[in-house]
Amino acid sequence: MSRTAPVDETARPRAGGQDDEARLRELGYQPVLARRMGGFGNFAISFSVISILSGCMTLYGFGLGTGGPAVMLWGWAGVGLFVLCVGLALAEVTSAYPTSGALYYMADRLGGRRWGWYTGWLNLLGLLGAIAGIDYGAALFTGAFLNLQWGIVPTAGSTFLIFLAILLLHAGLNLFGVRLVSVLNSVSVWWHLAGVAVIVGALAFIPDRHQSAEFVFTEFVNDTGWANPFYVAAIGLLLAQYTFSGYDASAHLSEETSNASVSAAKGIVRAIWVSWIAGFALLAGLTFAIQDYAGTQSTATGVPPAQILLDALGSGAASALLLVVIVAQLFCGNAEVAAASRMVFAFSRDNALPGSALWRKVSSRTQTPVPAVWLAVGVAALLALPSLYSATAYGAVTAINVIGITPAYAIPIYLRLRAGKRFTPGPWSLGRWSRPIGWVAVGWVALVTVLFCLPQKSPVTIDSMNYAVIALAVVLVLASVWWYVARRSYGTPSAYGTAREEAEIEEGIV
Repeated sequence: MSRTAPVDETARPRAGGQDDEARLRELGYQPVLARRMGGFGNFAISFSVISILSGCMTLYGFGLGTGGPAVMLWGWAGVGLFVLCVGLALAEVTSAYPTSGALYYMADRLGGRRWGWYTGWLNLLGLLGAIAGIDYGAALFTGAFLNLQWGIVPTAGSTFLIFLAILLLHAGLNLFGVRLVSVLNSVSVWWHLAGVAVIVGALAFIPDRHQSAEFVFTEFVNDTGWANPFYVAAIGLLLAQYTFSGYDASAHLSEETSNASVSAAKGIVRAIWVSWIAGFALLAGLTFAIQDYAGTQSTATGVPPAQILLDALGSGAASALLLVVIVAQLFCGNAEVAAASRMVFAFSRDNALPGSALWRKVSSRTQTPVPAVWLAVGVAALLALPSLYSATAYGAVTAINVIGITPAYAIPIYLRLRAGKRFTPGPWSLGRWSRPIGWVAVGWVALVTVLFCLPQKSPVTIDSMNYAVIALAVVLVLASVWWYVARRSYGTPSAYGTAREEAEIEEGIV
């Protein structure tokens, strides 16, 4: 990788009412996607992808055994603060480079082609892992609903079939165009906030018995097999860190957002802090309402939060609230497919993927990258295949998401810090706080990347191994091998459609 970051000649401050299409041409790309998303819609897609009703609920059972209530609650508070630093620093760079390529484009501009190349592959791994994790989680909750409603016992096979059906649903919805995606995401925001309010309110007022505050905030539970409580607590942070991911969706949809240099940056930050507050309320509400800790962990539904709702509220109310959660998870997965498909489109536009000529095609009718949508859901299906054979596979898929996408967040932040005054901020900037917040973000990402490569269960066996590190290694090897095949064709353009270039075209020079 290059030792010296190239001087950035394209990022310069622009007014809030900038011409988005002209700015995109300055960054090197011809506009081909429909710019039909406003500021709220851009915030909504990141909020929907973070989805506290997906991440918090699907990994709640994991948290019960890796530190228990104390780690879930305090871990959420601490991780949220550090993730907010990452989001603030990333938003600043996004403001300077509002493109669908997002993280890898930023890294390419600030550090060179290899920085962009590896950032793109890590980002792609994380996004595809997120689709698998979100939609498989929705399948688990759907199985729990079927168990509560009709006594159908979920199996690995039936869960995987539900998962495939959900992937097909999300592919279909994304093929209709970004306007439908934007509307669904806007609905998703209010669905999530209202859903959390209803769930927490019901769990606060209906049950006759609640756990004490001492239990909720100090009870430590270790079912991992590891003896060191600090190691267990560190692993338990996966619940929060997994949930707080995917906010780069605002950046990936920037070519379809009005006033993207400001709206995409604000969308990232708002999605994080709103999720931080609402997620803490949700985790606290669930934990206070636990009636039987061991019974919750060993629930026949396969989903501990469903058992909490069942024990505290009864089967009717539990089923109704479980439907609220499932719909929220469907919103989340749909938003993640949109973000991942735009990453596939952008990476292929710069000839980084095998078969790039196919994956960058855009429908003339809907202005949607149709092949990219199908590739995103297809790879997500493959990533979840091990769930048919291993009970710990879901934890591995979520860890794949974290260790793929989280380093990709930090690379452009690090390169922006390294570039110093050569980086020209966009209209949304942290000012004098840029460097301290940036270094905190980079340090945090380095720590959690190591943490989530570690084994989560002891003894380490074929069934309990953390396969995320293998997935990461495979992707890095694949990226390295493909680099030597595609390095001559890969590259982000320096400019497109500038006044000088257009004049040369008219004169027949180009």
